[in-house]
Amino acid sequence: MTPAELTALLDRLLASWENEVVEFKTASNQYSADKTGEYVSAIANEANLRGLACGWLVFGVSNDRVVVGTNHLSTAEARQSLKHHVQQSIDQGLTLREIYELEYEGKRVVLAEIPAAPAGIPISWKGDYRARAGESLAPLSLDKLDQIRQRGLTADWTAVIVPGATVDHLDPEALDRARQGFAERYPRLSDEIGDWDDATFLEKVRLTRDGAITRAAILLLGKHTSTHLLSPHMAEMSWKLVGPEEAYQHFPVPFLLTATELSQRIRNVQLRLLPPNELIYREISKYNQRSLLEAIYNCIAHQDYTAMSRVIVVEHIDRVEFISAGSFFDRTPEEYMLNEQTPRSYRNPYLVTVMTELNLIDHMGNGIHRIAQDQIRRFLPLPTYDLSDPREVKLTIHGAVLDPEYSRRLMLGTDIALEDVLALDRVQKGLPVSAEATERLRKAKLIEGRKPHLHVAAVVADATGTRAEYIRTRAQDDVFYTKQIGDYLEKFGHASRVDIDRLLLPQLSDALSAQQKRNKVKNLLAAMRRRGQIRNDGSRTLPNWVLDIEVSK
Repeated sequence: MTPAELTALLDRLLASWENEVVEFKTASNQYSADKTGEYVSAIANEANLRGLACGWLVFGVSNDRVVVGTNHLSTAEARQSLKHHVQQSIDQGLTLREIYELEYEGKRVVLAEIPAAPAGIPISWKGDYRARAGESLAPLSLDKLDQIRQRGLTADWTAVIVPGATVDHLDPEALDRARQGFAERYPRLSDEIGDWDDATFLEKVRLTRDGAITRAAILLLGKHTSTHLLSPHMAEMSWKLVGPEEAYQHFPVPFLLTATELSQRIRNVQLRLLPPNELIYREISKYNQRSLLEAIYNCIAHQDYTAMSRVIVVEHIDRVEFISAGSFFDRTPEEYMLNEQTPRSYRNPYLVTVMTELNLIDHMGNGIHRIAQDQIRRFLPLPTYDLSDPREVKLTIHGAVLDPEYSRRLMLGTDIALEDVLALDRVQKGLPVSAEATERLRKAKLIEGRKPHLHVAAVVADATGTRAEYIRTRAQDDVFYTKQIGDYLEKFGHASRVDIDRLLLPQLSDALSAQQKRNKVKNLLAAMRRRGQIRNDGSRTLPNWVLDIEVSK
């Protein structure tokens, strides 16, 4: 990996905090080789359970995510020796895949890449199977041990044949819709498809194996009365409306039909946005219908059905959340938004193949990119992925403006590179932004403020020809605030600190924290007192500020 790639990786690991597949260690000078071996066992097992390719052990970073630097493993001989030591006492000859050195903000960091345990084979260290319990090491529980072993037997849950299932368990309407989708994908076969019987069609579209019905077939085409064939695994999607109004509805199989029904349940009113330098509002739909369906299909395709959980769609007044079981399977959402990556593997390759054949999704990972582009074209925030819980993926599609300046900048044109739009979107959401992206946005004069209080810059508001919305987040000149205090005292005669806070705090930049705002007011008052403009006729704890009469005369 290049230094730039390693820097981006460390930024992601720092932003996502520690979880069961990432561990930070200070290790100022050295770290126990045996303890390293325990972490290799634990992280390899946890990565297997989450369907990830690897995990990371990072030296030179404290538990609170501060990069402190390390002298550990400073030579090639030391790194090779550690790899050999781990390999000697661990199952399957597994060891650290690679040990990388990185100079990060002037400090040396070491990143050790740990491969996931092989399918069906848990990894032990000196005979003990290790796992993670929060940030600590723990014995691998029996249920986790069984999960890893079962993954080797049924690696793809959706490809398994359902005993006793027949074509009679499939929904006729769903079958017709499946034929239509297959014909759309293969127009040259449209004349032949009508002549195929159901058994032939199911074989062609790969929903049967050797003539037997698969779990994928029940999920996509099964009658709602056939869900018992998948028990105890859940085959259901749930929609929930929260806010001033509340409602819910459950959607069973066949997902091929009920996915559309669920998407239509989401309220999709018109929004009015005023483009820069224009007098006529532009109307857009709150959500792009294609994006809603894309999100639901992604949940269906990538859900971890072994977790025995339903797909959940939560509709808020300004956004919709799509929650599916299982970790994000390959790479990161941002890489797919940029359309730079093609998936290397899938949790449910059989189901993904079938859904591709039915023209519901594609194999190239373009769905996330399309959702992002749809949001950009409609001047709304990009989709947000919450991966903080390794057991699930939460995708949020926004249906309202978060920062007017961000939306106005998009209305001006498409001259901002997509990677910069992604970074600017993280700024408006208050999410961490990499050092490289921050520098790039600052050079382009798209952001202001200091980490972690970045905000969309004035250049955006200037370009729109209106600064009214920006005034809240722009720091005013001290002279302006001083005049505000003087005018108040001249009109009302005196003011307590509470009065001054009420006057100034709402006007101070939102880029400042609450404490920083209070300190700002304190410094302004102290400066005015030193200049003899005001004096305190009260006490230190209960000040009563008045204009200095002599100065005013």
